[in-house]
Amino acid sequence: MKKIAIVLAALFAATTVFAQTVIKVGATPEPHADILNLIKDDLKAEGVELKVIEFTDYVTPNEAVESGEIDANYFQHIPYLESFNAERGYHLVNAAGIHVEPFALYSKKYKSIKDLKKKAKIAIPNDPTNEGRALLLLQEAGLITLDPKAGITATVQDITSNPKKLKFSEIEAASLPRVLADVDAAVINGNYAIPAGLSAAKDGLFVEGSSSPYVNVLCVKEGNENLPAVQALIKVLKSDKVKKYISEKYPNGEVVAVF
Repeated sequence: MKKIAIVLAALFAATTVFAQTVIKVGATPEPHADILNLIKDDLKAEGVELKVIEFTDYVTPNEAVESGEIDANYFQHIPYLESFNAERGYHLVNAAGIHVEPFALYSKKYKSIKDLKKKAKIAIPNDPTNEGRALLLLQEAGLITLDPKAGITATVQDITSNPKKLKFSEIEAASLPRVLADVDAAVINGNYAIPAGLSAAKDGLFVEGSSSPYVNVLCVKEGNENLPAVQALIKVLKSDKVKKYISEKYPNGEVVAVF
């Protein structure tokens, strides 16, 4: 009987390994890839092997999901996702909201937003939704006024009032931390600010409010959101383990769980 039990156990183990699903998820390094790597073993316990593919830009991970090269990505907020679909004719959907990374205005030269000089050079992201988000942040800070019709897709052309005559440089989001020392201030996305050692709470001259609509989501191609592997991934991403990790690693609110 013992031999039969051993053989059956071996067969079950082999079947489990053979049947294990693999899911490939693209992510920017921090905090997205870090969070995914944290839950690899938890997802494996659900019968899914997670492979994390790191990207350093905002375009190729969406192209990879649309083409089927990867199964999902985790790096972007909803307005960017919707803008990307509209621009490219893609079929990407939000499978689950995970966290918010507050946007902030940073400076190596000034300690207060009040110290910004006239004609100060401000760097902002050059992709449509993040540029609009940056300009809305600067408007909230009282530095500029935007045409109310522009909304979240505002560009510098929509600035109707600029008392300090600020000069804007539109730069790829990933490059903003590298140019921070060369400008007077820069509005930087959380997933690029954090690896650069910037804390919104400690270093931000002005920080986006906690009611931000820019929730970072797990993105998949339309029709794949209910696949068992995707649902298993959502389950472990929305776990107490992830919530605890985020609160402990980012106690100053650089990353905030939304579940």
